[in-house]
Amino acid sequence: MAKPAAPPKKATAVTAPNVHKGKGRKVMITCAVTGSIHTPTMSPHLPITAAEIADAAIGAAEAGAALVHLHARDEKTGKPIHTPAAFHPFLKVIKQRTDAVLNITTGGAPTMSIDERLEPCAVLKPEVASLNMGSMNFGLYPMLERFKEFKHAWEKPYLAESDDRIFKNTFKDIENILTRCAANDTRFEIECYDIGHLYTLRHFADRGLVKPPFFIQSVFGLLGGIGPHPEDVQHMRRTADRLFGKDYYWSVLGAGRNQLPIAAQALALGGNVRVGLEDSLWIGPGKLAESNAEQVRAVRKIIEGMGLEIATPADAREMLQLKGGDKVNF
Repeated sequence: MAKPAAPPKKATAVTAPNVHKGKGRKVMITCAVTGSIHTPTMSPHLPITAAEIADAAIGAAEAGAALVHLHARDEKTGKPIHTPAAFHPFLKVIKQRTDAVLNITTGGAPTMSIDERLEPCAVLKPEVASLNMGSMNFGLYPMLERFKEFKHAWEKPYLAESDDRIFKNTFKDIENILTRCAANDTRFEIECYDIGHLYTLRHFADRGLVKPPFFIQSVFGLLGGIGPHPEDVQHMRRTADRLFGKDYYWSVLGAGRNQLPIAAQALALGGNVRVGLEDSLWIGPGKLAESNAEQVRAVRKIIEGMGLEIATPADAREMLQLKGGDKVNF
């Protein structure tokens, strides 16, 4: 008589290094202090000048941010600009006054060419740079409904024309950034606005162009990307677990009013968090945040209320295997 078939083996859950939910887990807070989405009309607290960006970054670090994500702006108009010369003044000040990991965006703004977006990172050689994992519609135009007048002439068309603008991040663009930054030992905050972006990262990892541990920043609630529903957050997490197993750290950012609710959900799922005026101008319903540090303190309160610890810059460098702040070019 033939032996009965053996019962199927029970699947083993994938456990990433940051899935642990127990007491004492260290959570990395990233603060994105100004960005290129919001315009000066939208908030008097948005950092514009080099001095304001430096103060915002230092305040965020003092409040508990281990990493600071940085963009530059024209000091007179607040328009996003992206040259090494624009970054130099505040990078030096921040580095002198805090040990935070300084992250230079390669996203810049959707209106910029890939060469323009890459130049500051290529020249300044930061420990971390952001890297978008796919081209997408990037709709800012709904924000026009809240404002009738603008401080600067560039603001209204910048928002209005986003209904016919693609944020270009082709496979060739991504490979260009990975290749040019590899020689500088810069690692990446890998921004994934949708599920397909996770598969794109897997593609480049399989080709050996980006190596673990991956620092995946899942973005929720921007028009053109994945939504902010709790099921979207869980789907992003499950997919990343399946694709990357123990080889990644997961972080989230929720756009606008989604910032703290999505942070709280991600913390319960073992994740890390990003806040800052780049992602949301608000601290509560109808109340503008007066500083980036205020948002850091708000999410820190959630973290510590859950019995977790905030990661220091030294912790973040160890977790992400960074080269160290003494090996940058600023």
